[in-house]
Amino acid sequence: MTYNKIHINPISPEPTTGSVLVIYTGGTLGMVYERKGNQLVPFDFQQIIEKVPEIGRLDFDITFLSLSEPIDSSNMNPEIWLELAGIIETHYDQYDSFVILHGTDTMAYTASALSYLLENLNKPVILTGAQLPIGVARSDARENVITALELAAAKNEAGHPIITEVCIYFNSFLLRGNRSKKKESSDFNAFHSENYPPLATAGVRIEYNLPYIKPFQEAQNLKVHKAFDNQVAFIKMFPGISQQVVESILNISGLKGVVLETYGAGNATTETWFLNAISSAIEKDIIIYNVSQCDGGRVSQGQYQTSKFLKQVGVVSGSDITAEAAITKMMYIFGKESDPQKCIEMLARPIRGEMSV
Repeated sequence: MTYNKIHINPISPEPTTGSVLVIYTGGTLGMVYERKGNQLVPFDFQQIIEKVPEIGRLDFDITFLSLSEPIDSSNMNPEIWLELAGIIETHYDQYDSFVILHGTDTMAYTASALSYLLENLNKPVILTGAQLPIGVARSDARENVITALELAAAKNEAGHPIITEVCIYFNSFLLRGNRSKKKESSDFNAFHSENYPPLATAGVRIEYNLPYIKPFQEAQNLKVHKAFDNQVAFIKMFPGISQQVVESILNISGLKGVVLETYGAGNATTETWFLNAISSAIEKDIIIYNVSQCDGGRVSQGQYQTSKFLKQVGVVSGSDITAEAAITKMMYIFGKESDPQKCIEMLARPIRGEMSV
């Protein structure tokens, strides 16, 4: 597939210190008001310097690439995740780092999905976006984009990238992508990572939390996976959930796995019909992945009587994984592995730093 690209030459006459490929997928960040009608329309990246003049003062090469049809992030899907991974694979040797401009609503899903697809990643892939369009005076887009670019281009004393994983940068914090959740719809501090510390904090200086950043690995070759299987579903527990709803989901034709969002430390109702439905699904090789509805803490199956049965029948504990990372992990694993037992083993352990054990 051919993509439109725009190259930005730094103003400084000094030699450039690296190269960043910026991939625009759509979303609030890339919107401006058109003069006629005062409506928000997609931004023309030919005018990027006009809208964000600070970019020209950075000391590294920047190339902008836009998807052929930018989308609202609510329309994000596995096919686009695979396309993004393919773009990174194609350009991996040409650029030192990658920044993805993305709508906020599904950014945590995309970051999680890409973390699984990009095995042995040894360069930064940083997603960012904005709560207000770039064409609005108070927009957070400019700061988010500029700092994401600086983080992507950052190198240590040995000349290696400081960041070598998929991250989200938003409102002064760099977070591990598959540990992140969108928590605010009307606040600039939109993303949080309750179970894993920020990788960096951008104040007057950028402070890196080095013990929590995946280290650079010599002689690692990127391996990009090519498949997702979306025969998965969520069941979120709530008081009064009906037998008909649960059984309808668990009896979907072709269903392979369910992320079960439980209470607290992994607890669910002990109604006989519910226990029978879960047990019956597992007997049919449908994998049930237990994830807490709480943003912080973790699943501890068997700690309470209300989770003891889940552990006994073979529900897989997701520990402290987010729901976004859990559902995309299922899609990734089902896309590469057909043996249910191997799928269970992979779900139960961290594969890209997405959970603690």
